[in-house]
Amino acid sequence: MSKSAWKRAGVALTALAVVTGVAGCQDGDAKAGGAKAGGTQAAPEARTQTLGDATKAIQAAYRKTSAAKAAKVKMTMSVKGVGAESGTVEMTGVQGWAPASMDITMKGSMLSAGDPDAPEQMRMIMLDQVMYVDMGAEQAAEMDGKRWMKLDMKAAADASGSAAMRKQITGGMDNMNQDPAQQLALLLDSPDLKHVGAEKINGMETEHYKGTLTFEQMLKANESSKLLSKEEHDQLIANVKKTGLKGYETELWVTEDGYPARMDIGMTMAEGTMNMRADYSDYGTKVAVQAPPAKDTVDLFEMLKGLGKA
Repeated sequence: MSKSAWKRAGVALTALAVVTGVAGCQDGDAKAGGAKAGGTQAAPEARTQTLGDATKAIQAAYRKTSAAKAAKVKMTMSVKGVGAESGTVEMTGVQGWAPASMDITMKGSMLSAGDPDAPEQMRMIMLDQVMYVDMGAEQAAEMDGKRWMKLDMKAAADASGSAAMRKQITGGMDNMNQDPAQQLALLLDSPDLKHVGAEKINGMETEHYKGTLTFEQMLKANESSKLLSKEEHDQLIANVKKTGLKGYETELWVTEDGYPARMDIGMTMAEGTMNMRADYSDYGTKVAVQAPPAKDTVDLFEMLKGLGKA
């Protein structure tokens, strides 16, 4: 494989890391990332709801969202001052849950990582814990017409022979497709859940809610955290406290039909901020996420193993 193809493969791995990072961020939330990041202000005539009313509204939205199993999504994540990953990334496409799947197109500065030769955008498919990255027609010409790079994370985890590595990889994959229903369930755990008011989002009438959670609460609700030993759990808590992260604040806009139109998720740390916005539409859309034909794919990890033997 040519140097440019290897470079593209590196971009694919970067993209995979970005997607995992976005999913991990979804376990968090957006500290004032909602209204400040472009959401409209609550209308003066917005009606107020009691805590019980707000809880019932979100519980109803959870049930409808969970049953929908899929939606079109546009996610935007921005990172400032947090390590070397500062930048933005936008993902547009379709997301399915139960079972988890996605077919998205990514673009943004985090994808290029400062490389002027990096592609402007990249399509990624996730299905059955396997990622497929479209390498483009130019690279396909250098790889016997195979334009899709296959990254089987579960197989890589099993092949690593390391329990710790397996936890890290499979845990990241579990996080990768955090569906909006899970985020609603998390918001219900907020001790200060409140109704902000009525707002118009993407041309739709919605009700705006927000609440905060500590990192410990978020971690407890995260399924992948159950893979951690007590020592690993305590170490993670200690490491997070060193970053200055105290907690998360989630903002949610629910349509008149009872579905989330928008979720803002983010966090503020000593070094900087991370904010994520997800706009959803077309709930219940039939997700036709399909893996590329095997004849059109190159398995990156199998290729690396072959090089290792050579």
